[in-house]
Amino acid sequence: MIKRLRFKLAMSAAAMLYFSAFAFAQKSSFHLLGDPEQRIRIAPESVFKSFREAGMKPADHPLTSVEKEKVKNAFAHLTPLHQRILKQHLQSISFMDNMPNTALTSPVDTGGAAKVFNITFRASLLNENISQWATWKENSCFKQDADSAYSVRVEGGNLDAIIYVLMHEATHIVDAVLDINPHPSQATDVVPSTPFTKGIWLRMNVPAEPYIDTLLEQTRFRSGKQVPISQAPEVYARLAKTPFPSLYAMAAWFEDVAELTTIYHLTTKMNQPFYIVVTKNDVEQTRFEPMKNVLVKERLRQLAAFYEP
Repeated sequence: MIKRLRFKLAMSAAAMLYFSAFAFAQKSSFHLLGDPEQRIRIAPESVFKSFREAGMKPADHPLTSVEKEKVKNAFAHLTPLHQRILKQHLQSISFMDNMPNTALTSPVDTGGAAKVFNITFRASLLNENISQWATWKENSCFKQDADSAYSVRVEGGNLDAIIYVLMHEATHIVDAVLDINPHPSQATDVVPSTPFTKGIWLRMNVPAEPYIDTLLEQTRFRSGKQVPISQAPEVYARLAKTPFPSLYAMAAWFEDVAELTTIYHLTTKMNQPFYIVVTKNDVEQTRFEPMKNVLVKERLRQLAAFYEP
């Protein structure tokens, strides 16, 4: 997730920290050296500070040769547009231990020279595949009752989770540079739509009226709160009536473009599965497969620019 300076989404502070946010700019000299996958540096001090203030004990994570290879492979799977934008606008990537969220994309202050960013990843992500990581994330939306017979699982294939998360975070940088979404100064501002948000979003974190649902508004990325896992079948049934590819995509239009781009690329270009299954006593109750949703598929033409040579 990317969050511009002073933006606050409609969720609790704990939920904001749990995955990612757009941190305060860290002043730095403007140097972009080597290919983007080679720009591994210690995270900006502002990132360390944000976690320390939340009671964490973050630590830099030096990568092993195996981990560096996973990172290189993840960059190789990015779209042509991602690769061009990151070459010009990614100052550094960092890996951190004792980090509670998955990733954090932060602007770096270059004194107005250019829009430049750091991405900090939770280092343990490098030991997970997409299905494992996505299942963990999805389950954070639900209260796991001790006697519940319900289970939520994401099938996203066995590729490294860093492939998914890097593309998601890199899409935030593309968005910030090319203004795929509007970038208002306040979350409550009503601003002119872009082709991506027209008819889908009213404001940065408020969906268009046809897609405001009372149950979905109670979910974690809309409210900051969990709902009982017994409601999961209905949650995904309601989500299937919207143009959003995931619950996380409903947090704000910045997350929407990142999720839509990543899930589309994973399934259509990399031939990987991506669907969510809710079971009760090991019997499937609901399956949510975003790339089969007609309302989601109608939006895919907006992604053509990512694949232009």
